[in-house]
Amino acid sequence: MLSEAFEELNKFDWGTDKAPLAIIDDAIAQSHGNTTARKDIERQLLKALDSDISRDAKDYVCRKLAIVGTADSVPSLSKLLKIEGHSHMARFALERIPGPEATRALSDALNTVNDALRVGVISSIGSRQDATSVAALIPMLGSSNASVVKAAAVALGQIGSKEAASALAKAPSSSAIFDAQLTCAENLLANKQLDDAKKIYQSLSVDNLPRLVRLAATRGILACAAKQA
Repeated sequence: MLSEAFEELNKFDWGTDKAPLAIIDDAIAQSHGNTTARKDIERQLLKALDSDISRDAKDYVCRKLAIVGTADSVPSLSKLLKIEGHSHMARFALERIPGPEATRALSDALNTVNDALRVGVISSIGSRQDATSVAALIPMLGSSNASVVKAAAVALGQIGSKEAASALAKAPSSSAIFDAQLTCAENLLANKQLDDAKKIYQSLSVDNLPRLVRLAATRGILACAAKQA
């Protein structure tokens, strides 16, 4: 029955009957905790993804790989990152697949996609909050594209590591950089890296910065003091 559902997936397109896909959905739900069953489903999904199926079918496969995907799914998903119609859903899956392979695939894609897709890839990197991605994001802060710079700043703030904070501190000042520094400090504070968080807050509390930035930084300094008390 499942094999028949995958045969129907190969013919699936916008407006066609979704009932066969429910069989795949149920199989995925029932495979929870069963590594062998999940690997078989992943294998069949990848076979479909690598074939000439419709965009809607590929979108469906990507959503399912976000659930059952492993490092084995990364090569096929990586190929889609540079394709306009498929990049978003490929990122959706890669964001959720654990392991360094998915992290590396997103980082590597920064040098192969156009600026419009690069912004999305950067966003996915930020969502993973993997500190190993900081080195790949740093060059993006020097992009001539303001959207890329802003996305990189946001991602570094989300990662919130000491290295991310250092990169943001060296970037040209802007509202996006200030916001990212505050986010980074909040993450460091939450992880009890009080000295590093306080250092950022103090750098943002100087008189020549915007009032709202200084107010947020002052609140951060007080929060650090409260946790140290």
